[in-house]
Amino acid sequence: MSGYKVPLCVTWVGGPTGHLRMVDQTLLPMRLLEIDLFDVEEVFEAIVSLRVRGAPAIGLAGAFGLLVALRNAVCQTTFQMQLQSAAIKLNSSRPTAVNLSWAIGRMLNCFEKSVRKRPFEEWHGLLLEEALKIQSEDHAMCMAMGDNGQALIQEGFGVLTHCNAGGLATASYGTALAMMYRAHEMGRNFRVFADETRPLLQGARLTAWELNQAGIPVTLICDNMAAQVMKEGKIQMVIVGADRIASNGDTANKIGTYGVACLAKVHNIPFYVAAPSSTFDLSLSDGSGIPIEQRKPSEVTEYHGQPIAPVGIGVYNPAFDVTPAHLIRGIITEKGRIEPVNSMNISNVLHKK
Repeated sequence: MSGYKVPLCVTWVGGPTGHLRMVDQTLLPMRLLEIDLFDVEEVFEAIVSLRVRGAPAIGLAGAFGLLVALRNAVCQTTFQMQLQSAAIKLNSSRPTAVNLSWAIGRMLNCFEKSVRKRPFEEWHGLLLEEALKIQSEDHAMCMAMGDNGQALIQEGFGVLTHCNAGGLATASYGTALAMMYRAHEMGRNFRVFADETRPLLQGARLTAWELNQAGIPVTLICDNMAAQVMKEGKIQMVIVGADRIASNGDTANKIGTYGVACLAKVHNIPFYVAAPSSTFDLSLSDGSGIPIEQRKPSEVTEYHGQPIAPVGIGVYNPAFDVTPAHLIRGIITEKGRIEPVNSMNISNVLHKK
């Protein structure tokens, strides 16, 4: 990407009893700082406070978080107790992003089906191998999504995105932003319009920073400017990521995404979602079953600790909304494009070998 290297937002340091390292995304774009985490409480806090965010990255943090919890396990009984306790703790940190429960479930399944049958001295190492495999697979999925979707971004396009679905939200490269990176690498000229994404400004702080570092022209707009920018003909497509997708294609993503999809429909602009297969929750028939995380009022009433609203005012702060499948032109996955979006096409693409 023109010399730009996406930072590894989540990585493991050392051997089987090493520790977790991540970029503290609450400090961007003013400061790029990596923090080291040594116990499960620290990992839990990092996920809840959004030091790490983005569905795939949260999944990775959950998988590595289990290993952090097991660093000091010195016998089989302690190991199994700490593994189960950490899984319950980390699973409760953020309810909407399905990648978290998926990654933790995969680690537990690996332990039950394979690891526990081996000598105890190998347990830490074998679970580390599984976590690193999840990380490697996510990197490959990001690259594949970029390749599968880049052709949609044509020369001269204006592309609107909401929140952050780049390298900071995944093992590398991103989901929605992977398409942009690949199109940019192929020499295509286009401009990205990044919604600021209230209340925590992931678009302003993270997406704008990532794209600027990569040399991709990016224009930051306030969330309430999207309709006007579309009306002026500056937007030819919308690309967003996802935190959970039901079997019919209803998609949960950062709050405000549903509104953008409605605006795109009114202005006849194609609206696309980019997400790996791990983001699909096929146990849900539609989006009504997706749990929506409610976050603390201070995220809306304050900014960097400074009050911006009357003291004691009532606040409603859902972190996500659900975009109905009928508003989505297509979903780009590592296995191919799902278009039109319906249960049959989703099943056919996801079950490709």
